[in-house]
Amino acid sequence: MRHGNKINHLGRKYGHRSALLKNLSSALFLHKRIETTVAKAKELRGYVEPLITKAKENTTHSRRTAFSYLQDKFATKELFDVVAPKVGDRPGGYTRIVRLGQRLGDAAEMAIIELVDFNETYTSKTTKSAEPKKKTRRSGGAKKTEKAQVVEEKVEEVKTEPTAETETTTTDETPEKTEE
Repeated sequence: MRHGNKINHLGRKYGHRSALLKNLSSALFLHKRIETTVAKAKELRGYVEPLITKAKENTTHSRRTAFSYLQDKFATKELFDVVAPKVGDRPGGYTRIVRLGQRLGDAAEMAIIELVDFNETYTSKTTKSAEPKKKTRRSGGAKKTEKAQVVEEKVEEVKTEPTAETETTTTDETPEKTEE
C-alpha cells in the first residue's frame, strides 16, 4: 500500500524524474504552455508553483534558489523578468491543466499545462467580466440600453421621413403626369 507516499514517481528513478521536471518547467516558463501527459502535468504543477511564488521576491537569493531548481539561466531570467511581474498580485494557482483526451499510440491521457495569466482567450473574457454585471429579473423586463434606444429613435425617424416624402412625391407626380 502507498500509505503517506504523496509523490508520483512517474515510473522513473530520482535522477531521471528530477531531470524531467527541470526540463518541463524550463519549457513551461519559456513557452508559457506545453503539452504532456496528465500525470506529468500534475507533478509539474507541484514543482512550478512554489518557484513562481519564490520569484515574486526578486532577490539574488531567490534567483539562485530558482536556478538550482531549473538549471537553465534563460528560463530563470524569463521567470523573474516576465512571469513573476505578471502574476505578482495572484495569491496562487498560477497554472491551468486542460485535458485533451487520449494519445493514439499508447492511449495515455494528454493535457496542456499553461500559465494562467498568459492565455489571451481567457484573459480577454476576464477583463470584460471585471465590469459589474447588471442584474435583471425575468419578471421585471430588462431596461433598454443606450444603443437600443438610439436604434429605435433612428427607426422612428426613418418611418416618419418616408411618409412625408411620399406625400410630396405624390403631389409632385400628379402634376408631372398631367403635363405629359
